[in-house]
Amino acid sequence: MKKNFLIDNKVFFISLFVKFLLFDLLWALQTTFTLFSIPDLYINTIAFAFLFSLPIVLTKNKKIHVALMLLLDCILIANLMYNRTYNTIIPFDSYFRIGNLKDFSESVIDQMRWYDVVLPLETLFFSILLWKKKNKFDHSLRQYAYATGLAFALSAIIILCRGGFEKAIEKLQTPNSYTCVGPVYTVFGCILYDIIHENEAYTDEKKQMVEAWFKAQPQYKPLGKTIAERRNLIIIYCESLESWCIEKSIEGKEITPKLNQLLREKNTIYAPYVLTQVRGGRSIDAQLMLDAGLLPIQNGSYAFKYPTNHFKTLIKAMKEQRPTKAYLLTVDKPIIWNQKIIGQQFGFDKMYFKKDWKPTETMGPQKNLADGAFVEQVIEKMKHGEIWKNGENAVIQMVTYSGHSPFKLPETMQKMKLKETYPNKMGDYMLTANYTDDALGKFITYLKTRKDFDKTMIVIVGDHEGLAADRQEICSSPKAKNIVSNHEYTPFIVINAPMSLRYEKVMGQIDQYPTLLQLLKLDNYPWKGLGQSILDTTKRPVAVGSKLNVEKSDKTISEPQIQHAIQAFDISNTILKYDLLK
Repeated sequence: MKKNFLIDNKVFFISLFVKFLLFDLLWALQTTFTLFSIPDLYINTIAFAFLFSLPIVLTKNKKIHVALMLLLDCILIANLMYNRTYNTIIPFDSYFRIGNLKDFSESVIDQMRWYDVVLPLETLFFSILLWKKKNKFDHSLRQYAYATGLAFALSAIIILCRGGFEKAIEKLQTPNSYTCVGPVYTVFGCILYDIIHENEAYTDEKKQMVEAWFKAQPQYKPLGKTIAERRNLIIIYCESLESWCIEKSIEGKEITPKLNQLLREKNTIYAPYVLTQVRGGRSIDAQLMLDAGLLPIQNGSYAFKYPTNHFKTLIKAMKEQRPTKAYLLTVDKPIIWNQKIIGQQFGFDKMYFKKDWKPTETMGPQKNLADGAFVEQVIEKMKHGEIWKNGENAVIQMVTYSGHSPFKLPETMQKMKLKETYPNKMGDYMLTANYTDDALGKFITYLKTRKDFDKTMIVIVGDHEGLAADRQEICSSPKAKNIVSNHEYTPFIVINAPMSLRYEKVMGQIDQYPTLLQLLKLDNYPWKGLGQSILDTTKRPVAVGSKLNVEKSDKTISEPQIQHAIQAFDISNTILKYDLLK
């Protein structure tokens, strides 16, 4: 007589079921425990535990099961690490770009946590149980099929009740449950969603949704002809620079003395409360928002999914107004975030990458040029006319590197010394911010010596927040009180602007594009972006962050206005997916 499958083979199923639940628990430690209140999670976990039991059922080989468990450990831990930065599972297409990680190995290692070891330990525990079990297992394929079919049938019924697979996932895309998608539908369910979602057609319904959104969008308002002209634009993306370290002192020393001085100068615009809105593209997402006025896609990076799209950008707008040469300066390789292709699509004429710089002062495992040396070499190329010849109208975009996590600045590069011990990363972050600040100061000092400085506007921004999963631990320390912000705010600084302003309300990264359009008098450019200029007196002081978290500076912001800001992500996703700006 055959033994009952569920009893005889329960160790295989239980080992997988426990593994998925452990993954959910570790995920919740980074987000919230809301996911455990969603019944779908348990049904889907049971279904996938049965599904991954198939190899042992077919082969009757314990080694195959252990190998599968180890493979799952790698996949699940990788997704936990990814979630600590991007708040989602690894997109399907990113698995084919794993080679890019070698240039960010320090940042990747930095996202590991000691408690991730519970997953391989669970594999070890059940492996010992399997090897101790001496009797042969009776793998009844029929009973296995019944159990698996029942689990997936229950899952299917719940999904159908929620409007179908895609609708079920999309219903979780809210500020309160956005981070639950990965655990509830498992890594593999989310990958399936990615694959299905990419093949959707552009329907009349989607077209009407886009048109309705733009109809509700506040109208762009030019500043008028009275503001002074700026013919040159320099944009500096400072890696991971957050606002809290600006205008702050530690141990009696200013963290960013050069930026602080610039903020006191005439014709400076400063907005300290720019909410991070980047997603899976991180730095390249920041460029998408400021350069092109679009928000990041839901999963993954537009730079890989839609690299040959048609983009309308500040660079192209300036070129339409007058002959202008555009330069992209970065110390990374062209393949990182697909920068070379994106640079071409954005309108850059000449691009400088890692190979174009001398490795005089480097950082990180890939020995990328540090900010100080980067600025020095840029200045040298400018002096020799290789970049921005005299009399030339130019757009110059610089992307710094030193602010990459884990913010380990070599002692020889440190411009400031700290006597006290600070929470994990806080001290290192401040030293790195101080180092980048010093480099920025030298660069601005040089720019002021140029004859074309009075026609030049310099924009300095943080490309995204930097503390990520360490923020909560840092902010809980008494030494971080009144220094480190518990918000993901980056700075928006415009030097030698045609006007002065300190904007103390919350704004999104997406609002930078229309603000610069106004300052550069690019009012005739047809694409006004998805944000609203902070120079507009009707500006709604509300922003939606990377996790769909809503932050606002005005209690009178209505619910329809908030929903409009949230829906902007869907609108941008649709524009990018169907290349609607061509």
